[in-house]
Amino acid sequence: MEKFKNHKGYSTVYKENKLTLGLFFPIESYMGDVPEMNIEKQMKLAKRAEELKFASLFIRDVPLRDPNFGDVGQMYDPFTYLGYVAAHTEKIALGTGSIILTLRHPLHVAKAAASVDKLSGERLILGVATGDRPIEFPAFTVNPEDRSELFREAIDVMRKAWKEHFPTIDSKRVHLSNGDLLPKPKLSDIPLMVTGHSGQSPEWIAEHSDGWIYYPRGLKFQKSLIDNWRSLTDKFKPFTQSLYIDLTEDPDHVPIPIHLGFRTGRNFVIEFLEALQNAGVNHVIINLKYGQRPVEEVIEELGEFVLPHFPALS
Repeated sequence: MEKFKNHKGYSTVYKENKLTLGLFFPIESYMGDVPEMNIEKQMKLAKRAEELKFASLFIRDVPLRDPNFGDVGQMYDPFTYLGYVAAHTEKIALGTGSIILTLRHPLHVAKAAASVDKLSGERLILGVATGDRPIEFPAFTVNPEDRSELFREAIDVMRKAWKEHFPTIDSKRVHLSNGDLLPKPKLSDIPLMVTGHSGQSPEWIAEHSDGWIYYPRGLKFQKSLIDNWRSLTDKFKPFTQSLYIDLTEDPDHVPIPIHLGFRTGRNFVIEFLEALQNAGVNHVIINLKYGQRPVEEVIEELGEFVLPHFPALS
């Protein structure tokens, strides 16, 4: 996308007809729903991922622990944690997968995102979503039936607050006049990726987002989804998906399905990623939660054998 050609995070991750790889925090495997999140270990692995030329590090936004859901992702506030990661890295893109716009005030999100983007040197990829954990909506006094509307409102507010000086905004949650949001992003905008459908149509996502983050699906379904979405816009807008991998020591291990991914050897991983690239996927964020090997070994193996096929772009 032309408007983000000088955005360091975007240009590291996205290019038409290319696929790059990222990692999800926590960079560890763990049982149950709560990770260890040892900060020293996480930062060491984050720096190593950057050295190996992974394109991104992504984090999730899980406001509350729901024991019935099964996974809290990383446990820290996403913007606070991204600021910490930004201070310990230099080039790798920093992404959210994804900020729950329905549970956060749009001006708070706009300010936090602009702050991280500026402090990191324009490295933020802002994935956003409506949220899907039932316990969260009553806790934040939000009617879940309003999710779609609140999501659209938040995106409109953020874009206006980033671009305009002293904007006038009158919406469901924002009544702003005679005030301004600082800092402004260097490019007056931040790459904004809709996650899932977030209560919106593909047409709306194609028009109002800078890209789409989706879930792992079969190749045929994913290609059809991407082809249809791309037909709705004449601009290149990247497609991102997550993928859980339990990498085996045997490089030729045949794939065995696990939750949203595979237990398999590296040769199938390369083959599958090439198929995703041919289907139109531009970025795959690898989640190592279900891994059975030491995560350090897995990252090194991916770096030596898999990443040369899909390196970061700059």
